[in-house]
Amino acid sequence: MAERIAVKRKALIVEIESRVCALPLAHVIETMRPLPIESLADVPSFVSGVAIIRGIPTPVVDLGAMLGRLNECVERFVILRIVQKQIALSVSTVLGIRDLEPAMMIQELPSLLKGASKDVVEEIGTLDEQVLLILREGWELPAEVWQALTVQEMVS
Repeated sequence: MAERIAVKRKALIVEIESRVCALPLAHVIETMRPLPIESLADVPSFVSGVAIIRGIPTPVVDLGAMLGRLNECVERFVILRIVQKQIALSVSTVLGIRDLEPAMMIQELPSLLKGASKDVVEEIGTLDEQVLLILREGWELPAEVWQALTVQEMVS
């Protein structure tokens, strides 16, 4: 009888205020220090504006605001590939890359957008359905999962 091989998924772990979140690494282009942001009129409250990143005008989305928390301490941008475009998520801290456990565990983790209001989710979907799909692939990591990942890394 063949054994099932557990496939781990790599994720970039970020923090927004006191919330730890995981973004699928397959969509991450890079992380960087924040760049100047030019404000835009008539955009949802979670869109901070646009920044020029590597010569490309890039919408900046405040992940904290999207999740219902004011992200006052933006220290990093996480640049995500969305089909042939990119967006920048502003976050407090980038904690690193981790292997998340097999699909069973991932399915049990709360969705990154779990705490977002219905209006915010609808606005994201209206602006760009691909952004919504990628953010739905992200997870909020409960404290015990984050601690287990940290311990696992120390042992390895």
